[in-house]
Amino acid sequence: MMIDTTAPTNSIEEAQAELIEEFGFFEDWMDRYQYLIDLGKKLADFPEDWRIQDYKIEGCQSQVWIKPAFDDGRLYFQGYSDSAIVSGLIAVITRVYSGRQPQEISSTPPEFIGAIGFTEHLSPTRSNGLHAMLEKIYSYARQPQEN
Repeated sequence: MMIDTTAPTNSIEEAQAELIEEFGFFEDWMDRYQYLIDLGKKLADFPEDWRIQDYKIEGCQSQVWIKPAFDDGRLYFQGYSDSAIVSGLIAVITRVYSGRQPQEISSTPPEFIGAIGFTEHLSPTRSNGLHAMLEKIYSYARQPQEN
């Protein structure tokens, strides 16, 4: 199985703005959580043999893996979690950062997190996990890449 290496058609800023707008449709945080869970259910299959220590995200309460792939100057990510809400967070993060050039990833802060309200509404352990996932994505972007 391969990671989908279809480059996004929008900019990283546009991806963040679209997410902020989508979550803005929901006034109630229970509805926002449900939307997050629904996004997580749409994640691509993550094969069992990718669930290895190299891709595991430390600092998450749940089991989380994010696998990178580098293709044609862009980094792509695919992830998995055993938690429905964390799967949604993976879907959001990969929607913003997957398919981008490493420089674009490392120079774009995750402004959508605060704008959507994740900072205030995620539990401390989920918030720590979200930041651990972002740190891993940024670390992949800082590594020298090979085609």
